[in-house]
Amino acid sequence: MSKLRLSITMSLDGYAAGPDQNEENPLGIGGMELHGWFFPLKTFREMHGEEGGEVNASSAVVEERRANIGATIMGRNMFGPVRGPWPDDSWRGWWGENPPYHHPVFVLTHHPRAPLEMQGGTTFHFVSDGIESALAQAEDAARGRDVWLAGGASVVNQFLAAGLVDEIDVSVAPLILGAGARLFEGLDPGTLKLKQMRAVDAPGVTHIKYEVS
Repeated sequence: MSKLRLSITMSLDGYAAGPDQNEENPLGIGGMELHGWFFPLKTFREMHGEEGGEVNASSAVVEERRANIGATIMGRNMFGPVRGPWPDDSWRGWWGENPPYHHPVFVLTHHPRAPLEMQGGTTFHFVSDGIESALAQAEDAARGRDVWLAGGASVVNQFLAAGLVDEIDVSVAPLILGAGARLFEGLDPGTLKLKQMRAVDAPGVTHIKYEVS
C-alpha cells in the first residue's frame, strides 16, 4: 500500500520559505539558503543533468527519499508564482522543459488547467477538488509505490491536519528566517503522534525522520 511521505527543509525557527516569494525569489527572502546543504551534492547535480558534486552524509538521505516514489503532490505556489485564474498556459514550472520528477505530479489549485506533459516522463496534473482527491489520484498514478508530499508549507499543513501523512522527513537548516511560510502552523497539538526513526547529522543540516501514528 502506498505511503504519503513528506520530505522538506525548514529553518531552525520552522519556516520552509522566506517572506515575499515571487518569480525573482521563488523561496522568498533568504529561502534559498535553506537548501545550501543540497545544491553541492552529486545527487542534486545528477538530477539536473550535471556532473561532479559532493558525496557526504546527506547523500544517502536524499537517495532514501527518492526511492520508491511514484508520484508527487505539491501546492500551486511551489509550481509557480502565478496567482488567480491562469491567464494562459505559458507558465510551465520553475524547472525548465525537463523537470527532475520523471513521474506524475499533482498540483493543488483553485483554478482548473489541462495537464501539462513535459520531457523525461513528468506530467503536471492540476487538481481543483481538494487534498483527498489529489492524494487518491496520486496513489493511483504511483501504482503501488509511495507518494512524495513536496510542499509548500500551506499544503503540507493541510495534509497534516487531515491525518493523511504517514512519514515526516524534515531537514533542519541552521538558519533563522523570522518570517515566511511556516510548517506545522495552526495544527492541533494532539494531531500528530510521532515516532523518531532516524537522525543524521550532515554538513550544514540535520535530517530527522518520523513515523506518524
